[in-house]
Amino acid sequence: MGNTYIGLLRGINVSGQKKIKMAELRDVLEEIGLKNVKTYIQSGNIVFNSERTDQNKLQETIATSIRKHFGFDVPTLVIQEEDIKQILETNPFSGEGEANKLYYVLLKNAPKEDLVKEFNQLHFENEGHHITDKCVYLRCKNGYGKAKLNNNVVEKKLKVEATTRNQKTMLKLLEMASG
Repeated sequence: MGNTYIGLLRGINVSGQKKIKMAELRDVLEEIGLKNVKTYIQSGNIVFNSERTDQNKLQETIATSIRKHFGFDVPTLVIQEEDIKQILETNPFSGEGEANKLYYVLLKNAPKEDLVKEFNQLHFENEGHHITDKCVYLRCKNGYGKAKLNNNVVEKKLKVEATTRNQKTMLKLLEMASG
């Protein structure tokens, strides 16, 4: 069966842009050798098995397949179940209020230390953040839709590719990867 991975696509099926049907995506990914491909909601959450162990190569292979089949580029992040578990367990905001106010900006690469220091000077009303090498934890008291601190700001300020998921999605992906 191989290793279990979680693939996260950024910016698909948003406002009619970069439309991908999940059934078609599953077929494309199975054609490139991924096994037991499952998707969760329409925003590009994939759980799959692969004999391959190089996550960077898997990211490239998935992104290339999407480009060839669907005709556009999609930022792709591949992580493992343990990564999600560790990210959830170390959330500094997990004991502070409602779980539906917690968001995870998952980083493709660790940000540079000087950029993190600069980023930590930013303050947004009703929003909190904490940065690690793999994730920017967000607490958005008024919800992510109204947040000033969003995925685009994180990418621009930290100069890294990223994709954001909410608490419910992170828990569901962990459940899917475990089961």
